[in-house]
Amino acid sequence: MAWSRNDNALEHLARLGYGARGFVYCVVGALALLAALGQGGSAGDSKSALRAVLGGPFGVVIVGLIALGLAGFALWRLVEGVTDADRRGRSPKALAVRGAHLISAVIYAGLSLTAARLAFGIGRASAGGDGVRDWTAWLLDQPLGPWLVGIVGLGIGGAGFGYAAKAWKGHVTERLSLPAGSERWTCHLGRFGYAARGLVFLMIGGFVLAAAWTQASSEATGLSGAFAALRAQPYGWVLLAIVAAGHFAFGAFGLIQARYRHIDAPDLGDADEAVAKAMHPSR
Repeated sequence: MAWSRNDNALEHLARLGYGARGFVYCVVGALALLAALGQGGSAGDSKSALRAVLGGPFGVVIVGLIALGLAGFALWRLVEGVTDADRRGRSPKALAVRGAHLISAVIYAGLSLTAARLAFGIGRASAGGDGVRDWTAWLLDQPLGPWLVGIVGLGIGGAGFGYAAKAWKGHVTERLSLPAGSERWTCHLGRFGYAARGLVFLMIGGFVLAAAWTQASSEATGLSGAFAALRAQPYGWVLLAIVAAGHFAFGAFGLIQARYRHIDAPDLGDADEAVAKAMHPSR
């Protein structure tokens, strides 16, 4: 199916964002795969990947471009979620996806800020904490903290089921306009990546729920903790290698999305009006 292309600044930012996200997860997967095979490297999260890139050739420039790309991706997710740019409709499933896009906008805006801070040399020494554990500790200190943490854990687990369902059903290329003959292998690549992401989201959701139950933030951990838990199992290096390869596949699929995804984005000058109209439809 051939999609029409809406060539504007927001579309270019969104494509740069898909590419930046894809590149980061390629690095995450490659480092974790090297760690699983005992070839050096460490199985860490996206922030660890950014620090690894920063230490390489032209690291500051590349991380700066990643920061810009992730900011564009966050903006696109915001527009997707608020204006229904993908025309998903208002069914419960569609509204859930749009809500997940809004959460994704916040997450990637935060990662963009982290990348920018690293590129400008701000807070490099303190960039190694576990973000999931940190915000879990903060939430536990709030009124009804364990309940809030439990809700977040259920949300993360729900996202994991969503990734897994997409991998199982194979609906990963429906918004791509691919060259002839490439859809089959692209679909397999995407399904493998989504399955790996689904598994780690389910694990992270379980960790967060355990933290809510025990009221101990030390139980919560993010992607690096999920990798460590896999490595600790019997034949853990095999499990870690498979999931690491899946994250590399997810990143590679993101690079394909950067080129071939249908993006029906409003002009940047109209985006704020579209967001305002969606939030206040009576105006």
